[in-house]
Amino acid sequence: MTSPAPLIDAFARRITYLRLSVIDRCDLRCTYCMPEQQTFLPKAEVLSLEELHRLALGFIARGVTKLRLTGGEPLVRRDMIELVQALGRKLGADDGHGHLDELTLTTNGTRLAQFAGDLRDAGVRRVNVSLDTLDRATFARIARRDQLASVLEGIAAAKDAGLKVKLNTVALKGVNEDEIADLIAWAHGQGHEITLIEVMPLGEVEEDRYDHYLPLTQVRERLEQRWTMQPDTHRSGGPARYWQVAETGGRLGLITPLTSNFCDGCNRVRVTATGQLFACLGGREQVDLRAALRSEDPDGALRAALDTAMAIKPARHHFQIDRPGAAPHLARHMSMTGG
Repeated sequence: MTSPAPLIDAFARRITYLRLSVIDRCDLRCTYCMPEQQTFLPKAEVLSLEELHRLALGFIARGVTKLRLTGGEPLVRRDMIELVQALGRKLGADDGHGHLDELTLTTNGTRLAQFAGDLRDAGVRRVNVSLDTLDRATFARIARRDQLASVLEGIAAAKDAGLKVKLNTVALKGVNEDEIADLIAWAHGQGHEITLIEVMPLGEVEEDRYDHYLPLTQVRERLEQRWTMQPDTHRSGGPARYWQVAETGGRLGLITPLTSNFCDGCNRVRVTATGQLFACLGGREQVDLRAALRSEDPDGALRAALDTAMAIKPARHHFQIDRPGAAPHLARHMSMTGG
């Protein structure tokens, strides 16, 4: 039996990494991500557990070896652990229809204490947790919910369960910029990696992103006045570039979609909870995988849809935050696309 062709786009980039959103809902309302009164999708539009599983298997058969489950907040979906357990069976040995090297998820951490053990038992070995501050008042301002204690409890539970934790921190001018170094030191002291991310112009929010856009070139210059930072060749399969911090002994990642475009090495696509494949986070190019899954020939239609996605994947995105009051680059919010 001939193996399906690998996913290779028009720029000879091999796609081996899928970020699959299981839900657009979230129990936080981070100011840079969505408005307080966010309108979420009707549940009927969201892919079923069986459809999410079938879709993921279609990608794995085409050479995807890293799968990250995202949201919204994935752990608010009631059948989330069932999906993780089903996908965990693709870890390791190839059954002739592809395999996974890694199954992971990105979470805000509020429910991680409840599910850390289940995730570990299902084959997850690493989780990304969003954490922008260690100050309770600042957390409540950013997330619009007083949930820092729950997030810290979740991070501790993940560590106790044997999961590696990487923290994701959005750098925000005038909000958490003076805390970034201390947050890095705390993370490394706990044995966690941490990655800083530039705020992205996706979706309308109440605040002007221009006011809070903090280029990571400035952050790095400030950190280098405090610490010795050496480039690290480590790659996680995503867009981050890494540095070793001599004084803390830890690894620091930087994701710079605005100040240092990294698209030439892009190896990923994103699929929303409604089955819309976005070939680029910053692009409008999309393919309806839900329609393929619900067609008379779901497997064949899915293969054809993935071929279409490879043909339309753009060379790069064109994010910019260069003036006050500018409209977002795209109207859709990050929670809709998949974080």
